[in-house]
Amino acid sequence: MVYNLGAMFPQHLNDTLAYDIAQALLDGFDRHYRLFRDTSRRAKQRFEDADWHGQQQAQAERIAFYDQRVNEAVQRLRHEFEIEAVGMDAWQQAKLHYIGLLVDHHQPELAETFFNSVTSKLLHRSYFHNDFIFVRPAVSTEYIENDEPASQPTYRAYYPTRDTLHETWTRIVGNFQLDREFEDLERDVGHVVQAMLSELGGFRPRANFQIQVLSSLFYRNKGAYLVGKIINGFNETPLALPILHGPGGKLVIDAALFGEDDLLMIFSYARAYFMVDMEVPSAYVQFLRSLMPRKPRAEIYNALGLQKHGKNLFYRDLLQHQRHSSDPFRIAPGIKGMVMLVFDLPSFPYVFKVIKDYYPPQKDTTRELIMSKYLLVKQHDRVGRMADTLEFSNVAFPLARFEPELVEELKKFCPSVLEISDRDGDGQTELILKHVYIERRMIPLNIYLQEASPEQMQHAVLEYGNAIKDLVAANIFPGDMLWKNFGVTRHGKVVFYDYDEIEYLTDCNFRRVPQARNEEDEMSGEVWYAVNKGDVFPETFGPFLLGNPQVREVFMQHHADLLDAGFWQGHKERILAGHVHDVFPYEAGKRFSRAAR
Repeated sequence: MVYNLGAMFPQHLNDTLAYDIAQALLDGFDRHYRLFRDTSRRAKQRFEDADWHGQQQAQAERIAFYDQRVNEAVQRLRHEFEIEAVGMDAWQQAKLHYIGLLVDHHQPELAETFFNSVTSKLLHRSYFHNDFIFVRPAVSTEYIENDEPASQPTYRAYYPTRDTLHETWTRIVGNFQLDREFEDLERDVGHVVQAMLSELGGFRPRANFQIQVLSSLFYRNKGAYLVGKIINGFNETPLALPILHGPGGKLVIDAALFGEDDLLMIFSYARAYFMVDMEVPSAYVQFLRSLMPRKPRAEIYNALGLQKHGKNLFYRDLLQHQRHSSDPFRIAPGIKGMVMLVFDLPSFPYVFKVIKDYYPPQKDTTRELIMSKYLLVKQHDRVGRMADTLEFSNVAFPLARFEPELVEELKKFCPSVLEISDRDGDGQTELILKHVYIERRMIPLNIYLQEASPEQMQHAVLEYGNAIKDLVAANIFPGDMLWKNFGVTRHGKVVFYDYDEIEYLTDCNFRRVPQARNEEDEMSGEVWYAVNKGDVFPETFGPFLLGNPQVREVFMQHHADLLDAGFWQGHKERILAGHVHDVFPYEAGKRFSRAAR
């Protein structure tokens, strides 16, 4: 049905129009989530088949699903409803109808975000308030449960006794019905039971003793993670069991991880999104928050691949924080970047990054190229070493909250993305950024090293080299490896966050510096040998990185191979041959002993 809005409609027809718009919007969302869930569900088959390249491709492709469905919905509305002519009364009525359609919906919070995404492409931004979009959630996600026939509940509960503990864990793992044989499930379950008893200090069950396990495995890269918790009396112990393919191709339980800190590492913002088959995502988020209460809901939604809703929640958190704080936005501490202007709000644990309009001569790049690098990172396996970014357009801030020095920097370096105006006509001047990236704040590694104790310095340098090697294993060459481009997380992990020079490792040509032809070459301060596009000379990294003798000593003891072209070229050749490296989101010491297998 195509509506002709050239004439004024009676109220009942206007209401019919509003309902049909709401239904079209919900149809668009339902199609999105059906496709999203289908590719997430097929992660089980890819894991069973050891289709690692297919898993990586599916993870990258799924990120684009949301924008594709939003654009389809926009096109449908424009085609069927002559949407530019729809009055604001009809839009407001469409939102009310939409709320009614979500009453028994299993993903209402995601559907509200979808509504916002579509309408923000159709309406002028002056209408971005509570009458026309969901500034706050309108439908509760409390106690939603999967009521489909023969459906799985969000989690299963098990009640083992002292005599059935081993049997119960065998049943827990078996209930996931993985279509691949375990190398030795009895042995692995024995390791799990032993680790669990060690964690709990023995088996002293209270009346409510139970093990609760989420009904879907969490798939990422080459692993599948069983996630749950142990409840005993007043204590709840988070747990995760990583299931991998062993050396012979059969399945193994690789470790038993307990406690919030271990799960925070698995669900880190520096790792790729999981594939999880969820009918009621809010129930999964609620369960995961009981395991990781320090982790914002926005980041949990992101970790589940629902990054658009995570972004929506983050923005609500930002607005709420601004209402209850008074400190000003400032230029972020540390060495200023050549291509990014970085600022923060001291009381808020994130940084804001704006691409500058022009760059020094040594930076041969463009805005489009920089944005493509950030998209590459979003779609790639971040292996715990590259921070996730939230990308926003047309973000409005109160101008009064910005330090004058920061405003001048933005006017000087970023005028094309900056607007200062009273767009709502309410007398409140706003600073509007047309494009901005937002990341978790970390301590820049160069600043951390300046303030570190000898033990902290040694750990940080060791972590720095490990971070680079993890990136190499994931087919990433960081480009600019200076300390200032890495940060230290609250868990002491070193993470890379400056993406404007990253390349695929397989696109680089790692070379040794040719032998000098004569004494003049040796004494020359200039590069006397030919350098082609993509050439990298790892042995030249040292002078830029290792000026501090203490740092150099630790680096050379543990990571001298990073200065050898053969190290890099060897990894490149293995990746080109189709090898996918294992990168674990937990410490090696937590893995069950290979000798015991």
